[in-house]
Amino acid sequence: MKRGKGMKFVGDSRIPADKQKFIPKDYSEYPGRTEPFWPNFLLKEWLVGAVFLVGFLCLTIAHPAPLEKMADPTDTAYLPLPDWYFLFLYQLLKYKFASGPFFVLGAIVIPGLAFGGLLLAPFLDRGKDRRPHKRPISTSLMILGFIATFWLTYEAASHVDYEAKAENNKPVLPEESQVDIDTSDPGYAAYENSCLQCHGGELEGGAAAPTLIGIDYTVDEIKDIAVNGIEGDPGMPADQFEGTEEELQQLAEFIVSVNEEAAE
Repeated sequence: MKRGKGMKFVGDSRIPADKQKFIPKDYSEYPGRTEPFWPNFLLKEWLVGAVFLVGFLCLTIAHPAPLEKMADPTDTAYLPLPDWYFLFLYQLLKYKFASGPFFVLGAIVIPGLAFGGLLLAPFLDRGKDRRPHKRPISTSLMILGFIATFWLTYEAASHVDYEAKAENNKPVLPEESQVDIDTSDPGYAAYENSCLQCHGGELEGGAAAPTLIGIDYTVDEIKDIAVNGIEGDPGMPADQFEGTEEELQQLAEFIVSVNEEAAE
């Protein structure tokens, strides 16, 4: 067979002879609708990120994170607290609807819904406009999340003197608590067994419990609170007292006597 014999060449008009490169339209053809990623969009993002980073670094230099002493297992008056970025969850678990029998709701369900809403925000609001008032779902979720986190963190931190914890590993005693505590009093033994862990060795209180100095309760009212608890922020759950009726009476009389001495 001779070379080329029996071979045929077929042309297809659907295939261009010269392959052309894909060149997108110029951005000027879409006025007000889009912009080049480089350098327009990326430069804006870098500028915003740089301003935020510089501001955050200045804040950390002006107000460094408080550091506490090494843990002391012999200090029963010390109340450990989570780091500042978990204080909002710590405060959330103080509320009735998120603590006690509803602990799962406060520890898992509510935070899960909150973070899940933020993760789903881009999918719930698929608008192409970048202006905040044109993205109501995403904007509302972000504002709500910021306000909730800021307020809960502020509420948790407002009950703690971090400078005092850094120096003494426990809160500073308020002025009205500078009284002599008679540790030989039989009521102090009952206090030590049931109350000292939360209210401190000198009744000064702490992050999760108020001071017992300067209160205006009678013996019977203190006995009732020790057994049945009290509502409030911070409140006190019921059944915290461990002892006999005689020890409860001694405890109440001891607290009243300390407050009488502080008032003089």
